[in-house]
Amino acid sequence: MNLNFASDNTGPMAQPVLDAIVTANAGAAMPYGNDIWMPQVRDRIRALFAWPGAEVLLVTSGTAANALALSALVPPYGAIFAHKTAHIEVDECGAPEFFTGGAKLILIEGADGRMDPLALTKAIARLGTGNVHGVQPGALSLTNVTEAGTLYSLAQMAELTGAARAAGLPSHLDGARFANACAALGCTAAEMAAGFDIVSFGGTKNGCMGVEAVVLRDPARAWELALRRKRAGHLWSKHRFLSAQMLAYLQDELWLETARAANAAGQRLARGLRAMGAEIVHPPEANMIFARFDRATHDRARAQAQYGLEDDADRPLCRMVCDFTKTDAEVDRLLTLLS
Repeated sequence: MNLNFASDNTGPMAQPVLDAIVTANAGAAMPYGNDIWMPQVRDRIRALFAWPGAEVLLVTSGTAANALALSALVPPYGAIFAHKTAHIEVDECGAPEFFTGGAKLILIEGADGRMDPLALTKAIARLGTGNVHGVQPGALSLTNVTEAGTLYSLAQMAELTGAARAAGLPSHLDGARFANACAALGCTAAEMAAGFDIVSFGGTKNGCMGVEAVVLRDPARAWELALRRKRAGHLWSKHRFLSAQMLAYLQDELWLETARAANAAGQRLARGLRAMGAEIVHPPEANMIFARFDRATHDRARAQAQYGLEDDADRPLCRMVCDFTKTDAEVDRLLTLLS
């Protein structure tokens, strides 16, 4: 029984992805994205997003995808507007600043991991333009599913990207859990991507070994982004193993199937926690739950199960994430340990 709820990164590969890697391992294939699988990946993602001219570049990590995407949008003297708990702020070791050559993150408030539109508008206006002494407005970056396990609705994303667009700013979507967000909202990838200029389309947390797609709407920027990927050391020589993963992930909507399974496990866990009267900190809307328990409960549960502890309070905040393989029995066992 797998009682590791620390992250969806702890989950295995989906079998079709593993099979695709094995198949791609036979014989020779051209390197650096010139393999036979990559054109199919590009065409499928273009169709999925309804961006017919989009460029699609594959990398191996979400950090690389986000940092490279933002580097294509924001100059070194620019500002990136992001939620104060965004992954690019708290979990990427300054990678966006490094890849952009020094762009500044402007952190925006908002409850439950969601950026407040008024706070964004005020921050953009406060920064202003034309002052040589300060950084200039660069781009908006949103994350869906958020780092609090909540969701932006399509309308909420449209409001925020619309505010950015009104100020002349492009928008980036950190979609490490893009599939989980689509599955939870019941929307298409095209609906999720509407309003954005560049998207990190994640696979690693959702059944792939390690592949993320940077999807750029404007093909005029494609060459610059390709050069940035190469210069940063993220253009794989044996690229076929990235292409094969992503193609299998897209085949027969595997990306949605695995996300739905992870979300279903997360919602089962959330229902069980509510039933026992647990203190749930943020609305659990996909596959990630934050809750507080007393120290004795944690000590008992963590003797057999794994999940993250976010602080050292008397009632520590825990973070529990379900990957796509989590069974009802495993979720129920964790609930028993926490009860």
